[in-house]
Amino acid sequence: MKSGLIPHVKTLIVIPCLNEARTIDDLLLKFSSTLNNRDDRIIVADGGSTDGTREIVADFSRQDQRVILLANPKRIQSAGINLAVDVFGVGYDYMIRIDAHGDYPDDYCHRLLEDAVATGADSVVVAMETVGHGVFQKATAVAQNSKLGNGGSKHREGAKGRWIDHGHHALMRIEAFKVVGGYDESFSHNEDAELDHRLRKAGFRIWMTDKTRMTYYPRASIGPLFRQYMGYGRGRAKNVLKHRSIPKIRQMIPLAVLPCAALSVFGFVHWLAVLPLCLWIAACLAYGVWMAIAEKNPYGPLAAISAMTMHLAWSTGFWRELIGSITATQPLAGKAVS
Repeated sequence: MKSGLIPHVKTLIVIPCLNEARTIDDLLLKFSSTLNNRDDRIIVADGGSTDGTREIVADFSRQDQRVILLANPKRIQSAGINLAVDVFGVGYDYMIRIDAHGDYPDDYCHRLLEDAVATGADSVVVAMETVGHGVFQKATAVAQNSKLGNGGSKHREGAKGRWIDHGHHALMRIEAFKVVGGYDESFSHNEDAELDHRLRKAGFRIWMTDKTRMTYYPRASIGPLFRQYMGYGRGRAKNVLKHRSIPKIRQMIPLAVLPCAALSVFGFVHWLAVLPLCLWIAACLAYGVWMAIAEKNPYGPLAAISAMTMHLAWSTGFWRELIGSITATQPLAGKAVS
């Protein structure tokens, strides 16, 4: 990447993290060796790690002063990125967001900058391929890479470069980021989709690049996976409430899972109450078997279990947030008037 530097472009690479001691050193080695210009900086916004992450970053920064450890007292990613841009963003053109759970090609940043300069985009997003190591993680990766798990999400599929409404955040013009107010820090999940809504509303443009992509490593067990997707569901509900947006068809289908599960409780009254839940389970398992046979993927059936976990968690998080928010805004019934 040292060859073909992009002139007159200064970039902040921001890595929000919490307890990422296993991956942070490799990320710093990769990106510190591929910085575009000498004034570029890598900001690690740490949410209070206790596993040695902060010590690793501090030691690295003593060897390379372009790497800076920034304490993120609010802990969540959206707040960490906002803080990094507020503190260090003056005079910089672009911010590149790096996920500590991911892996990236050596020329990742350079390809993003090339497309940003070539297209004039205010935001460049990337396709994301999920990869696993253990059995459950591999099965979850298969699910997340399939339509069963992602519903045909564009930033999961990847395609020819094009303008898009939303994608996995990679690069953003700092001026545009600041104009719309950065990430909404009330969002712990789905903050990227919420910000993309405000970017589009303000007239900024989002480009899906086909020049590079990232690799993501999913949760390795069912509990963390469920909690992660419940957070995603809550984030989507917050988006619906804040912007009065309507979920897309691919989101409405898993949205029905929790109601179907709740309806099945009345199966003792009539067997039809259980039918919707059984149809969903059968459809997921059938898709898993199809992947095993048609795609010769041995993780297909287990991927169906991962997908069902994701669907149920997403639906649970969505309805929990939606109902909780509506209930909280209702006036207290029967309140005496003085």
